[in-house]
Amino acid sequence: MAASARVVVFGSLNVDSTSYVESFPRPGETIRSHGFRVALGGKGSNQAVAAHVAGAAVELVARVGADATGDFALATLERLGLPIGAIAREVDVPTGVAQITVADSGENTIIVTGGSNLALTPAVVDAERDRIAAAALVLTQGELPVATIDRIAAAAAEAGVRFVLNLAPPAAVAAPTLAVSDPLVVNEHEARAAGIGTDAAGATLDEWRELAASAVGTVARSIVVTLGAAGAVAASTDGAWSVAAPHVTAVDTTGAGDGFTGTLAAFLAEGRPLDEALRIAVAAGALAVQGRGTVDSYASRDVVLDAARADGGVSPA
Repeated sequence: MAASARVVVFGSLNVDSTSYVESFPRPGETIRSHGFRVALGGKGSNQAVAAHVAGAAVELVARVGADATGDFALATLERLGLPIGAIAREVDVPTGVAQITVADSGENTIIVTGGSNLALTPAVVDAERDRIAAAALVLTQGELPVATIDRIAAAAAEAGVRFVLNLAPPAAVAAPTLAVSDPLVVNEHEARAAGIGTDAAGATLDEWRELAASAVGTVARSIVVTLGAAGAVAASTDGAWSVAAPHVTAVDTTGAGDGFTGTLAAFLAEGRPLDEALRIAVAAGALAVQGRGTVDSYASRDVVLDAARADGGVSPA
């Protein structure tokens, strides 16, 4: 399958308000920021943009409010070249927002208000079954209502379409939803919430690889665990792999995990094996943390592939 394989993302769509500070305030403390920006965000839209930049033909199923924030979100998606035909506007609720603080260390804090994202109900999924059936891969995240996530997984399974779940933040989805995830994408904290590596504090990259392998077929069809600056691991019935992240200077980690997940989904959709898609996604995540913001920090397909090839084991586009 060539590049531009069809990826359908059911996801949250927020607008991020980000303040940049020297260090995080203590409870009750007021501090000054040295920078501020408003940008597109939400795990769903971030991952959709990342998959699009990586070469997939992406359709984003989402909801925004009938407000100026929603206008901004749709205009940004159009600027980035994403179709907005599957994004509806909700009259009585505001567009989702995220309030983000980024310290000079590159770490962040995030408060999300779901708003119109909560209108993405199981009924919406049922209305989109034809779109699901025509996809190479369906991707969603933990920011949607649990019942909606479960319905997306079931609809993808019924259509015989690969389903990828980024369980971030952790959500109490049904066991069958985890079982059909291929892969289930989690960080180490989310992995523990899903029952993987519950006693793995301080585990190494290779130890996480073995933990992921032990969960294949019991928790999910395949597993990917992201481990920040250490890299990521993956496991399926074909094997288990670990990829160390390159050493870079992190400027802003916001959205880097979404850049990883969207890139992973795009390359899986076009037929790359999990180990190769993992290596490419790690390269994408490392590039993303070197720029400020979320979607504007995602590198192009060619740049990501060049970085992944430099690390070895990735075939040309």
